[in-house]
Amino acid sequence: MDTYVLVVEDQQDIANLIRINLEMIGNKVICCHNAKDAFQQLSEHTFQLILLDLNLPDMDGLDICKKIRATDAIVPIMMLTARTEELDRVQGLEAGADDYLAKPFSVLELQARVKALLRRSNVQAAKNVEPEQIKIADLIIDQATHSVHRNKELITLTSTEFSLLVFLAKSPGRVYSREQLLAEVWDYHNDCYEHTVNSHMNRLRNKIEPNPAKPTYIKTVWGVGYKLEVSDVA
Repeated sequence: MDTYVLVVEDQQDIANLIRINLEMIGNKVICCHNAKDAFQQLSEHTFQLILLDLNLPDMDGLDICKKIRATDAIVPIMMLTARTEELDRVQGLEAGADDYLAKPFSVLELQARVKALLRRSNVQAAKNVEPEQIKIADLIIDQATHSVHRNKELITLTSTEFSLLVFLAKSPGRVYSREQLLAEVWDYHNDCYEHTVNSHMNRLRNKIEPNPAKPTYIKTVWGVGYKLEVSDVA
């Protein structure tokens, strides 16, 4: 099955560079240079990955990401941007992005990060073939429907948030370091991306915890990492 990637980048030379290098690793790529054309493509086609620049002429990339997430919580989104401050990265992740790559970037890193996102998405899709539910207190995690309910109320998670929760839920009580989570959930092996774990963990807590300020499901083990705790959940 072909893998279709949507590249939303207003600089045509960069868009063409991305297209060429993603086609080299076996993807079908469609490029758009503004938000209007991007939404048109999204209405007409199904994409397995979206690469989204933040600085577009007709709409901010953060707002585009939020709009996509309002209707599609699953498709992986990677943000490409010249905004390199930590706050910018956090805002991108909080808007619903699964990954964030700052310009200028190396072609090899771009290809590696795209492969990792697609591989994780494909693994999750394969798991969804056979229904499987994980129950943690009042949480029901359904891998068949890619859904999470707490007290029968649907909680909408992105693909990465869902993968992170499933990974923790399969080994309740076990503590994972940020490096381990990067390797297992993101398929990264570089601790410089630890902020990615922190941002996604905060977003996940905000969605599943009754009181995110006092988490009962996902606990921080200071100096070590995170674990999904069952004993403290009422």
